[in-house]
Amino acid sequence: MRASRWAFGVILAAVGLGGCGGSPSYGGGYAAESAPQSPGKVSHRAEPQSQPGAAAEASVGSDGATAMRGDFDRPAQEPNRPGLGTTWGETRSSAISSAPFLRADSRSPFATAAVFYNDSEGSRTMANASGFRRFNENTVDLGGGVATVRLKNGSGRFLSGFEAGGKNFMVGSAGDRYSIVIDSHVPARLEIVVSVDGLDVLDGGEAAFSKRGYLIEPHGSVEIDGFRQSLDAVAAFRFGSVRDSYSEQKHGESRNVGVIGVALFNEQGSNPSGWRIGDTQQRLNADPFPGKFATPP
Repeated sequence: MRASRWAFGVILAAVGLGGCGGSPSYGGGYAAESAPQSPGKVSHRAEPQSQPGAAAEASVGSDGATAMRGDFDRPAQEPNRPGLGTTWGETRSSAISSAPFLRADSRSPFATAAVFYNDSEGSRTMANASGFRRFNENTVDLGGGVATVRLKNGSGRFLSGFEAGGKNFMVGSAGDRYSIVIDSHVPARLEIVVSVDGLDVLDGGEAAFSKRGYLIEPHGSVEIDGFRQSLDAVAAFRFGSVRDSYSEQKHGESRNVGVIGVALFNEQGSNPSGWRIGDTQQRLNADPFPGKFATPP
């Protein structure tokens, strides 16, 4: 069994690259064509919104698209479940490209993070249930500071958040559009596999580490603003009811609604243990007893 494999690189133009780590080996990909639309604009292209797996089908031809169109078991759901979910929003222009990326470990990311979201009322309930600790200043760290995750609303403001019970929470509002902003703080390329409500953001199917992801250039960033419909467009992430969430509407499943997942993969030949991650990481690694006796300055 191979320890690593080639992955497609999917790119959000002028933002960051992306890749995929599916079962076969790949060596080619897409080319960036245009930058994402400015906030508030809506693309009026005629991409069929009923085929969110189009991009995967165009590139790899089967697995991603098949997963989108297959029939899923539909267990009984709690009626009128409260709180926020992520709906299939309006079409937004977002061209993608690809680049080769060989994962150091094809199956296991070296860091993962989960960001839970809800409306104000639901967030208060979750905080009380988890034992509220502190606000996290809108940012969730991955891998001890290798990368950070934030959620940005349609007006360009980052959502407020807090930490409770060892989990990270963000507070959204029904109807608002949002995007996932991931920043790298290391001098190496990273591949990130991202899920929303348990669904992969590239093919809309059940999320898994084996799926392809976005690539981030050294010290770069990527902004993901929707489920990918095609090589050129996404369906915007919008907060809505659980009943109207894409997961419920598409798959009849809401058990994972309310969480965003990010998995980081480093490239073969890179050494995460050697990355210096600014003063914060240096302070965390400070030795309280480096010597035995005091010496003159």
